[in-house]
Amino acid sequence: MHGGIFLILLIFGLPLVIVAGFFLIWGLKIITGGPPQKREKDQADETKLIQELYQGLSKMEERIEALETILLDRERKDDGK
Repeated sequence: MHGGIFLILLIFGLPLVIVAGFFLIWGLKIITGGPPQKREKDQADETKLIQELYQGLSKMEERIEALETILLDRERKDDGK
């Protein structure tokens, strides 16, 4: 094999093999799901994160309602003048 062709195959082929291997290992991890303890911990972490997001959004909704009330009160005062 000519040295230039080998070099080109090495330069372009090696990264492709590495990327393909990465996706193969990643796919196997997704299929197997990892050890049960890690899955349970991940589920607990996800549940906690979702609960925190929900609480934060609830607080934001309350703040928005308070701001709407303030703005509507100001509009009423301006209309009454």
